[in-house]
Amino acid sequence: MPPPQDLAAELRRLRAAGLYRHRRVQDRPQQPEAVVDGRPMLSFSGNDYLGLANHPDVAAALRRGAERWGVGSGAAHLVNGHSAAHEALEEELADFTGRARALLFSTGYMANLGVITALTGRGDVIWQDRLNHASLLDGALLSRGTLRRYPHADGAELERLSAGQRFQLIATDAVFSMDGDLAPLPALAAVAKRSGAWLMVDDAHGLGVLGHQGRGTLDHFGLGAQQVPILMGTLGKAFGTFGAFVAGSDDLVETLIQRARSYVYTTATPPALAEATRVSLALARRDDWRRVHLQSLINRFRKGANQLRLPLSHSQTPIQPVIAGSSRQAVAWATALQAQGILVSAIRPPTVPEGTARLRISLSAAHGEAAVDRLLDALGTLPPAEARRTGRAD
Repeated sequence: MPPPQDLAAELRRLRAAGLYRHRRVQDRPQQPEAVVDGRPMLSFSGNDYLGLANHPDVAAALRRGAERWGVGSGAAHLVNGHSAAHEALEEELADFTGRARALLFSTGYMANLGVITALTGRGDVIWQDRLNHASLLDGALLSRGTLRRYPHADGAELERLSAGQRFQLIATDAVFSMDGDLAPLPALAAVAKRSGAWLMVDDAHGLGVLGHQGRGTLDHFGLGAQQVPILMGTLGKAFGTFGAFVAGSDDLVETLIQRARSYVYTTATPPALAEATRVSLALARRDDWRRVHLQSLINRFRKGANQLRLPLSHSQTPIQPVIAGSSRQAVAWATALQAQGILVSAIRPPTVPEGTARLRISLSAAHGEAAVDRLLDALGTLPPAEARRTGRAD
């Protein structure tokens, strides 16, 4: 970063490069029919994959929880902030994931930092996918271990690069948040078994969406706790509330309680929020129709986008990026869609690699077929870019 007197110049540089980020002001609950900066918009920018963020049963549970527990937890879990509501949610998350225990964290970012710094340190080698979420990468850097990165979703190359080496941890996204594709978890599990390392999977974008009852990417691949001993999941995406958890063995959870600084030294989330999440978790497990409808929308979008020869990624999840190439092109596309009343985020470096700026389209079970068709009609009006020459992506 520049010295303090040069901050304004750095901000001007970001604007000129098309990398400046703006906050938008929402004036409705999280739902496709949004009001953003005072304008009605059809939103494809959230991660509310199952449409639970504004579900009346979840909202009612939050109100009841506030009436019983008040608004705040008042303290860290290890001081006086761990309520019976937190305990019940942890037990239900453990059952949902098929693990001995689960441990609540305030955010997914804090969960990833807490796990990696608790289990690794100086002298340990940590392998990560090149396109992992920033929280996994930052956890490795903060641990002071040695971070090594393998090519995206390439288990065979990780096997080759790590052959004959001893290392402590492999960490990966399960569903990559900007590409929507899946990590090769069976191959990574085989490498971890061979090396005797931990395998840690961040399933923030898979839980609720994939697998039986929404049990996530591990269930999708038929993997259990033996193959993947550390599972991190978030509660603010498909489950529609807020927070995160880590699920694993009793010894793992007890170790995190003792050593994960981002757990020990922060205030617990409100108990009322835990009560709301218990309801959203039950809805996610029960309502298979949400996943069926969501998959039909994904298929509808991809069929229409291929007919338009849009440059898609190889994603079969609700995350459907349309690759623009340059940051300026991505911003221009997003601006053109907003002029038609459609909100799609332009994702630019450093969130994605140089030359791969994109529109990140996110589908939800709360969308209808008409909304997807309206989006496709608008995408068909966009000016071409260099990335569009890539053509069809089946």
